[in-house]
Amino acid sequence: MADAGRTAEAIASYAALLHQHPHELEAMLRLAGLFVAEGKLEYARAVLLEATTAHPERPEPPGLLGNVLVDLGETAAAARAYARAVEIDPDYRLAQRGLAVLAERAGAHAEAARRWRLGYPDGVLATSHYRGAGSPVRLLVVNSALGGNVPLRLVLDERRFVWTELFAEAYAPGMALPAGALAVNAIGDADRCARALDLAEAIFAHAGGAVLNPPARVRATARATNALRLAGLPDVVAPRARLLPRGVLGAPDAGARLAAEGFGWPLLLRAPGFHSGEHFLRADAAPDLVAAVAALPGDEILALDYADTAAEDGTYRKYRVLSIGGALYPLHLAISRDWKVHYFSAAMAESAAFRSEERAFLEDAPRVLGARAYAALERIAALLGLDYGGIDFGLDRAGRVIIFEANATMALVPPGDDPHFAYRRPAFEAALAAAGALLVRRAGDGAQNS
Repeated sequence: MADAGRTAEAIASYAALLHQHPHELEAMLRLAGLFVAEGKLEYARAVLLEATTAHPERPEPPGLLGNVLVDLGETAAAARAYARAVEIDPDYRLAQRGLAVLAERAGAHAEAARRWRLGYPDGVLATSHYRGAGSPVRLLVVNSALGGNVPLRLVLDERRFVWTELFAEAYAPGMALPAGALAVNAIGDADRCARALDLAEAIFAHAGGAVLNPPARVRATARATNALRLAGLPDVVAPRARLLPRGVLGAPDAGARLAAEGFGWPLLLRAPGFHSGEHFLRADAAPDLVAAVAALPGDEILALDYADTAAEDGTYRKYRVLSIGGALYPLHLAISRDWKVHYFSAAMAESAAFRSEERAFLEDAPRVLGARAYAALERIAALLGLDYGGIDFGLDRAGRVIIFEANATMALVPPGDDPHFAYRRPAFEAALAAAGALLVRRAGDGAQNS
């Protein structure tokens, strides 16, 4: 059932089997894997926790649990799970790679290098399992251990693709890269992953052939860089953005120095390399700076102009479109009563009127946005030059596009099972199909040109 894409039936069948045989390990691991593929990480965690208790002699449950905990942002618990897995089996590569990822994120590069060698002994890379018929589409997918990667989990269907995955930080000259595979740069966050993008360029030079989302194009999507280059486009408002040392923003004369740079109040402050509103604050006046700066991590902080996108009723809107293979795909509209708009915290569930407005956007974005704004989005996508990317934006009262974010890290999140949001599924499925078709098409182009 799982191989045929009948995921809901497969989950129900594994659950029924486990009701009869509660601790059948293979069923538990496969059920957890299906939950992960569906984005139901809490369910996967519950299954893997039980498997870890029921099979204390096996490294797979704690190792896979570590992966889920990393995705949930529970770093300390993930480290404990990985450590338990390698205690059981020091040669368990998945857990060694997990510990390497955590070491990279902690800045412990020497420890990370040691763990990478254990996770990739003899330079051998892990390849996915193919469940389809006929010849698969072969991919080399390069991620960063620091995160900020293009969300490909839902796109990479094992009935269609075989992929070899490599963390850029783990790369060592001489690694055996797959021959004839389309190279996919899944490193999407230019602010967080500058070193990984440099390493990815070396990997792709070694691999040869075409590259989806070349690192140089991703590097140019850093927030401050984007603010400069997008500001010159017609009908586009790109708020000023400057990366400043913490000491500058925390100094007694910070307000005057910001004014000299052209900034006014309110001012937005964020730690670079974070998304979904994490480490993102607003200072309404100079006295607010001290507390805001103290609350943000890192040696540098991004200062951004605040663009007021409030409608007449006090609500705020954030639109998202994806650019896939040069075409635009509307993905969501979030409406909130807070200036910091994200879909997960918006007021969509409580308002049928908001859902109706989103539905209209998803079904006919050019009409809802207007020709002026839609043409501006096309210009933005063309300037970015990404094979896969996205734009988060608002509109001002003149109908111009106000850029919030434009890069490759835009997530494809399924709308879930709530019938109130069933209208979102066609747009999601159209974007998902376009992303899969892009990989197939570019892989075919590469094969013809080789």
